[in-house]
Amino acid sequence: MHQETHNEEALNEIEDVDVVVIGLGVAGESVAAPLAEAGLRVVGIEDGLVGGECPYWGCIPSKMMIRGANLLEEARRVNGVAGTATVEADWTPIAERIRAQATDNWDDKVAVDRFEGKGGIFVRGRGAIVADRTVEAGGRKFRASRGVVVAAGTSPAVPPIPGLDTVDYWTNHEVVEAKELPSSIVVLGAGAIGSELSQVMTRFGSRVTIVEALDRLLPLEEPEAGAMLRDVFEAEGIAVHTGVMASEVARRGEGVAVTLSDGTVVEADRLLVATGRRTNIAGLGLEIVGVDASARFAPVDDRMRVADGVWAVGDITGKGLFTHVGIYQAGIVVADILGDSDRRADYSAVPRVTFVDPEVGSVGMTEFDATAAGIDVITALVEVPGTARGWLHASGNEGLIKLVADKDRGVLVGATSVGPHGGEVLGLLTLAVHEATPISRLREMIYAYPTFHKGIEDAVNRLEL
Repeated sequence: MHQETHNEEALNEIEDVDVVVIGLGVAGESVAAPLAEAGLRVVGIEDGLVGGECPYWGCIPSKMMIRGANLLEEARRVNGVAGTATVEADWTPIAERIRAQATDNWDDKVAVDRFEGKGGIFVRGRGAIVADRTVEAGGRKFRASRGVVVAAGTSPAVPPIPGLDTVDYWTNHEVVEAKELPSSIVVLGAGAIGSELSQVMTRFGSRVTIVEALDRLLPLEEPEAGAMLRDVFEAEGIAVHTGVMASEVARRGEGVAVTLSDGTVVEADRLLVATGRRTNIAGLGLEIVGVDASARFAPVDDRMRVADGVWAVGDITGKGLFTHVGIYQAGIVVADILGDSDRRADYSAVPRVTFVDPEVGSVGMTEFDATAAGIDVITALVEVPGTARGWLHASGNEGLIKLVADKDRGVLVGATSVGPHGGEVLGLLTLAVHEATPISRLREMIYAYPTFHKGIEDAVNRLEL
């Protein structure tokens, strides 16, 4: 009884601060830390790990896995090109390296200390807006004079498949944390996460079956990219099922059996659910500032404002579930809170890379998106093996460069770069889309020979303006 009274008294006491940030993933940290360094009294609230998905289960550990898998495949490519090689895969160094960078088995003490060292006030718990510019978390209540920033992020989305709750399925978290990989696995979802992890596990010896409900791998990318990746996957031994859904999951001995909508049954030791992400918007109290409680994303303007005194950044805004977008948005919010309201968000040239092999990089609109937007679209496509560097590269030279242009304006509105270093080649294309560089100007450039990026020149010259 005494403890309950003490808690009630604590909640009735409101602490006055400058800013409250709900969620300290990469986006939230990128708001909270600079504001604290600027001398503001900043409260950062996090119920998971400070740093969020990216450093512990997302971009950082997954790229460690991909680096190892790609080294294995590149070593195998010696055969027939530069001699002979025998390659033996070993997951142990990858698992150990992931644990080391995740600060001793997923502990965020270093990240918490870093934030507090900048002057921030850290609270462990789930934060929620309970009144105008007022947030409750961890048994405390804060009133923010400048405002509240919501950066609650996303979690793996698990579809309501009959029987799924009867098996011990994995998400990307369990794959990243695995000390050993299964001998076989069914992967539901062929977006970026499912595709990357499928190829990694295959190259480390797992027998992989990938299932995608839509008609191709990487369904948000150009169809040519998905078709090329399917050829690569099947050549590496991945069984690919597209245009079908998992209709039922059941235990089968020590493993699982997945029945597909076309009647096919696929079996494996493990099941990985990689069917996308869901926003953690429920329970944040955003309805207090006029947001529909059932909304999938927090609606924001071009200064990331949800309402007066409330901002949102990162995945929860639905503007691209990428670390670099969250950091970009955070910079706009920091500037706005510190009095610079001139910065505005522009998503016309958002780059994204799926780190499969070959890498799939894209920026701006696909051909489908541009056509749907009413643009008079022209496209050009070159295959990387047909370029000078692609031919020289020999084994592992799969790839393409596709340009999407607005014929009336004479500028690129989108582009895709698939191939060795496809994400790096994307850099020039991102700049061209971002700056709306005239295609005539791109034709006047000097492109270094023989490089992968010189393929852009070949594609630009094929655009029929």
